[in-house]
Amino acid sequence: MTTGQRTAFDHRMAVFGTDDGFLAAALPFLGEGLAAPGEPPPVAIADPRNLDLLRDALGADAKDVTCIAHTDWYTGSAANAVAQAASYLTAHAGPGGRIHLLMEPVWSGRAGRSARETTEWIRYEALANLLFAPMATTALCAYDTRTAGPAVVAAARRAHPDTDVYQDPVRLTAELDAVPLPLPPDGAHPMAEPHAAAVRAWAEARGLPAADAELFATAVAETAAALAPLDGHTLLWGEAPACVCELRSAYRLDDPLAGFVPPPVDSPGLWYARQVCAYVDVRDDTAGATVRLQYA
Repeated sequence: MTTGQRTAFDHRMAVFGTDDGFLAAALPFLGEGLAAPGEPPPVAIADPRNLDLLRDALGADAKDVTCIAHTDWYTGSAANAVAQAASYLTAHAGPGGRIHLLMEPVWSGRAGRSARETTEWIRYEALANLLFAPMATTALCAYDTRTAGPAVVAAARRAHPDTDVYQDPVRLTAELDAVPLPLPPDGAHPMAEPHAAAVRAWAEARGLPAADAELFATAVAETAAALAPLDGHTLLWGEAPACVCELRSAYRLDDPLAGFVPPPVDSPGLWYARQVCAYVDVRDDTAGATVRLQYA
């Protein structure tokens, strides 16, 4: 079992409800990054409107801050955001991952469109404390109460070590996963062996375009390989694009980071599934684990 612990990763949170509040949080943070010796230019990932505010307030220093529209950074699932951040740090951070990142999620878009989606992003915030623990990265997560509601802000505070309600990420994610999954529908299609070709044919019959059916089928096959030996039939249900596959493993995963850490090239497993599917739900129990993939 992975355990949470405080490390070099400096994960902060700022909450604001006005333009002035945003600048009051962002400017000192970016100034800290600009003054850090031997560190690459700080990065601001935010609403384009807030980026304009920053440029005006920074004046001549604006040229030394990398600005990225948050809609260009947060383009998919929470797992996609993990991969995006890891890739950026590899390419642009200084030694040991040193860089300052101002990060404003798109709460008016995918991240805030449903309770389930919001849960995935809170999971991302919590697991970031483990995933980036070895990195000397400093991140300030910006929460605008004009787009992120009170429940979102309250949940996010539990994922940030600089708040007075911070919780160990393993404990927090276990709480998120304690919510039971809805039962499969009565008409779910059983499949004894989830071979990619069979899953692809089923998905196409349910309306997924061929390219999407191929991605979904590969995600199912890779997950099945990672979970082997499987316990019982695989179940398929839903209509495009929300095609669902549920697999049952004979053993528990016991790892909140399962599928969030890049695996060896020859066994992508749950990592591939998390990158391709909108949702990957894992529920451990006394007899094994249930893993449910939903394409969109």
